[in-house]
Amino acid sequence: VQLQASGGGLVQPGGSLRLSCAASGTSFSINVMGWYRQAPGKQRELVATITNGGFTNYADSVKGRFTISRDNAKNTVYLQMNSLKPEDTAVYYCHANLWMVDYWGQGTLVTVSS
Repeated sequence: VQLQASGGGLVQPGGSLRLSCAASGTSFSINVMGWYRQAPGKQRELVATITNGGFTNYADSVKGRFTISRDNAKNTVYLQMNSLKPEDTAVYYCHANLWMVDYWGQGTLVTVSS
């Protein structure tokens, strides 16, 4: 499985960005897809996940601001990020779990700064 993420960039505090991640290399519906992030000098942390049944899970720090969604037919996951804060600055990694195997995308940088 290959994951291709896109949509990162520079945004001012309070702004919005939408990340996308498309999975290829499998015809199966991926069990869980999601996003993790890693800020400079910090460990990678969960942002949000979504199952192929639509169940979602969010980090407390992004609840109410970020929304994860997916298109099962395309094995694509999205992360709509609103009300962005400087502390959201990080490299965001797409993640997929298929048959108990973890896959990671290359990461996309999100910078929140004025």
